[in-house]
Amino acid sequence: MALDLVPLWAGILGLAVFMYVLLDGFDLGVGILFPFAPDDASRDLMMASVAPIWDGNETWLVLGGIGLLAAFPLAFAIIIPAVYFPILFMLLGLIFRGVAFEFRHISPQRVRWDRSFFFGSVVATFAQGVVLGTYVQGIPIAGRQYAGGSLDWATPFALLTGVGLVVGYALIGACWLVMKTEGALKGWACRKAQVLALGVAAFIGMVSLWTPFLQPQIAQRWFAWPNLLWLSPVPLITLALFIWLWRALSAKRDLEPFLAALGLFLMCYIGLGISIWPMVVPYTITLWAAAASPKSQAFLMIGTLFLLPIIVMYTAWSYWVFRGKVKAGSGYH
Repeated sequence: MALDLVPLWAGILGLAVFMYVLLDGFDLGVGILFPFAPDDASRDLMMASVAPIWDGNETWLVLGGIGLLAAFPLAFAIIIPAVYFPILFMLLGLIFRGVAFEFRHISPQRVRWDRSFFFGSVVATFAQGVVLGTYVQGIPIAGRQYAGGSLDWATPFALLTGVGLVVGYALIGACWLVMKTEGALKGWACRKAQVLALGVAAFIGMVSLWTPFLQPQIAQRWFAWPNLLWLSPVPLITLALFIWLWRALSAKRDLEPFLAALGLFLMCYIGLGISIWPMVVPYTITLWAAAASPKSQAFLMIGTLFLLPIIVMYTAWSYWVFRGKVKAGSGYH
């Protein structure tokens, strides 16, 4: 009996996307908060807290994109044209913020690079949210091709999701600063995180109420009996995480706010998976219908099983090396 690699590939892609959202999410969040810092010395510390690790976080984005192309080529051919412009804006934003990392500390025009870092972070995050919103609301297809227009992504739901992700990334960025800094900057980050937590709660509520009206399948999945009973732990755990986050921020603990914020993203990710499974192009093409041939997937799996542990190990090692509080004058420059 042949081994079905489709669920395994779906798990690998799911892991890659989730790791990117978590790891690059907080350093994009630091960029979103950047111009609101108390002073220039605080901005130096904020950038120093993510400078040694930000580029390694991008590895997961590459893995997710290339994995989708290789393992589910039909899905790649349909999804990318639907979100071509948001992806273009995302890449431009990542380029601008990446250049800012390298030039801010040596350029006499620091204000320009500060703006580049901020606007690049906001644009990249907003574009990712628009891609997510477009994906969740469904992609029109005809046969095996994308059937929509180049601006079909500009819908109220997708734009709302984009704004919500900006607030969400800012939250985990603030919680990262709570963990990595001390003194006045840590207190400032705690206050910002509390405000952002309320914003995230509002956006999660709005999106959760709106999503079931997008597709009957989603409403059936969540509200039909006994699914309503089996899936009830998802919102309950999410509520518990919000309470934990708020209490940890009020007590100004170091690690707990960051873990609680990551937990919120995990629960939202699980909720998304529940809503669309087993579709890879919502809500018409399943993972199996879009998959590459079994031999192609098996061949690709050999290299992936070799490289994935390496990626995990060097990611973990980089975070271990740069653990602890960031100090003035620290960084990789």
